[in-house]
Amino acid sequence: MQLPSTTITNGTRMTVKPKRTLRLLQLLQPHRALFIAGMLFLITNSLAGLAFPELLGRLINAGKQPETATYINEAGIALVALLTIQAISSFFRTLIFVKVAEKTLATLRQSVYNHLVKLPMQFFLTRRVGELTSRISADISLLQETFTTTIAELIRQLVIIIGGITFLMLTSIHLTLFMLAIMPVMILIAVAFGRFIRHFSRKVQDQVAASGTIVEETLQGIFSVKAFASEFLEMKRYREKTDEAARIGIQNGKYRAALSSFVVAGIFGALVAVIWRGALIGLDTGELFSFVLYSVFIGSSIGGLAEVYASLQKSIGATDNLFAILDEPAEPLTPVTRPAPEHTLHGYISFRHVSFRYPGREDTPVLKNLSFQAQANQTVALIGPSGAGKSTIVSLLLRIYDPTGGHILFDQKDSSSFPLSDLRSQIATVPQDVFLFGGTIAENIAYGKQDATEAEIIAAAQKANAWEFIQRMPQGLQTIVGERGVQLSGGQRQRIAIARAVLKSPRILILDEATSALDAESEKLVQDALSKLMKGRTAIVIAHRLATIRQADKIIVIDKGAIVEEGTHHELISNEEGLYKTLCEMQFIQ
Repeated sequence: MQLPSTTITNGTRMTVKPKRTLRLLQLLQPHRALFIAGMLFLITNSLAGLAFPELLGRLINAGKQPETATYINEAGIALVALLTIQAISSFFRTLIFVKVAEKTLATLRQSVYNHLVKLPMQFFLTRRVGELTSRISADISLLQETFTTTIAELIRQLVIIIGGITFLMLTSIHLTLFMLAIMPVMILIAVAFGRFIRHFSRKVQDQVAASGTIVEETLQGIFSVKAFASEFLEMKRYREKTDEAARIGIQNGKYRAALSSFVVAGIFGALVAVIWRGALIGLDTGELFSFVLYSVFIGSSIGGLAEVYASLQKSIGATDNLFAILDEPAEPLTPVTRPAPEHTLHGYISFRHVSFRYPGREDTPVLKNLSFQAQANQTVALIGPSGAGKSTIVSLLLRIYDPTGGHILFDQKDSSSFPLSDLRSQIATVPQDVFLFGGTIAENIAYGKQDATEAEIIAAAQKANAWEFIQRMPQGLQTIVGERGVQLSGGQRQRIAIARAVLKSPRILILDEATSALDAESEKLVQDALSKLMKGRTAIVIAHRLATIRQADKIIVIDKGAIVEEGTHHELISNEEGLYKTLCEMQFIQ
């Protein structure tokens, strides 16, 4: 099926690109046999409907035949058979199209979601979460209507128009040309007028919504309203919005009244003109009745075609957004398995002249010619003022981003030589702001190792100093943590994150401000759990509280994207002019 590339609707030129339409229809490719069956039932239903006016005309003319009863019975039986065919074909057509639509959209949802989660982080820098979820929900819902109803309705309208005109031509070419000159024009004017009226209806709804916003804001901020003596200001704002809604509503009413008058005078007048013309050329009663019914069918289908086309265009617009997501290049990810020996990490990390600028902010360097090493099983602390580039180093280690200059090596091999999934599966992070999924505690701990047994989960919780509070929970490991872990305290969430890292058993551990937001008691428990976790692993620790990293094997001080100092705590504290010494003095650390 190929749609025309352009159409004119309500004075506005709209364009539908054949390529986009073809891509939309390609979504049906896996279910083409079922879809073709549905189309056959649809065409059967439409042709049966086209025969209906002809048989009714014969039924009316049957009274003029010599054997009236016989003709009436034959026409009646034919109408009953026709209605039966329509009912059966309509049932199967609807059932098949719904089945095709649901299967197609389920596959599309899965494809978009699967592709979305594999996109690189830079894709999400300029997108809102609400926008992306809308693509999977609202945009795909528009396609549901397209596959279930719109495409079928488009084919049905075309069959009725072509078939109806054919029947009319067989009856009277002269009267058909007369009908086509007036009836479709009247229908299209009515459709355009109706759209114009709906535009005003939307404006009324917009004004009502705006007045509702004023009510919501006023009541939510009632203290501020009263504190600033702004009651009369808010009353004026509300009055202006509601008065504007009333004005537009009255104007809308005038146009609706005009439409009603046009329908009575125009469309019904056109029908009267067709009947008058048919009577003048001598059509008998049955033929004239059939002709009028066909005229109504054709006129309604031409009017409905504009609505169907607009709906199809809206769906194609929605697919543009979906296909734009699917066209984004994804990261080369693979299911996580045991890494091959050549891709197994041993813990050595080396940054060699690494520079980085965030996509879209190329004029602002974040890291500048950064070089440092972390030996296997060493604990390396990164410290520095906010915005120095510490968290960016974490993102580069995980290959959330790749450096714009220089190289990052793992065990003397460039990070880009490791499969992305293998690399990330051997690194674990414990961030400051822990994100927990809304399921159970057990599901959150096992997030990095889906096949973990309950015994392994409990052992990880014990090492993370989390088992004690988990046991006190009503359902233990099966306790629902709520959205983002809202049912747990900050220290509890942190220990769940540590248990998750313990269970993953990473070769490289990244701690990003893991204790900075905790109270003293929680920090002690979390710090103890972290000490256990860091043993036998390479650990990269980012900390603002310098007391927590005094025992690190190496401390790297970063400022404005560059390393300004490097050494142990005792080496750096002895540098009277150093930034580390200044930071320690600010936190009263010796």
